[in-house]
Amino acid sequence: MQVEIGQIYEGQVKSITSYGAFVEMTTEDDQNPVTGMVHISEIANDFVRDIHDFIHENDTVKVKVLGKNEQGKISLSIKQAQPNEEKPIRRKPRDFQKPRVYEPKQSVPQSEMSFEDMLLHFKQCSEENICALKRGSERKGGSRSRK
Repeated sequence: MQVEIGQIYEGQVKSITSYGAFVEMTTEDDQNPVTGMVHISEIANDFVRDIHDFIHENDTVKVKVLGKNEQGKISLSIKQAQPNEEKPIRRKPRDFQKPRVYEPKQSVPQSEMSFEDMLLHFKQCSEENICALKRGSERKGGSRSRK
């Protein structure tokens, strides 16, 4: 099948990656399918964080052929194949998360700590003390002048 740059074809989404989707196009008069790639920036007019929000594998989509390089790779666009007033619609509603509020970690009294918790607390305190000692010795060593 020969594809013409600027023409709109119908194709089936064969696979989706993090950077785009591969679409296989066929025509009625030709039995050999041609595969091209739709870059993530050519999926929709909106910002596309996850391609699965707009298309899924085995979906039938209209694509416009943008170009073909020396290696024979075909560049496609879904958003340019849509009429201006028609935009691709997200498949699922966007999940808006509530803003996270910082809450300081509650300290557990030693009487309620398990042995593993006490051991972990001791290890953390020891590492903090060793780091503080190292920082103090580096400062002292750097400020002295040798005679």
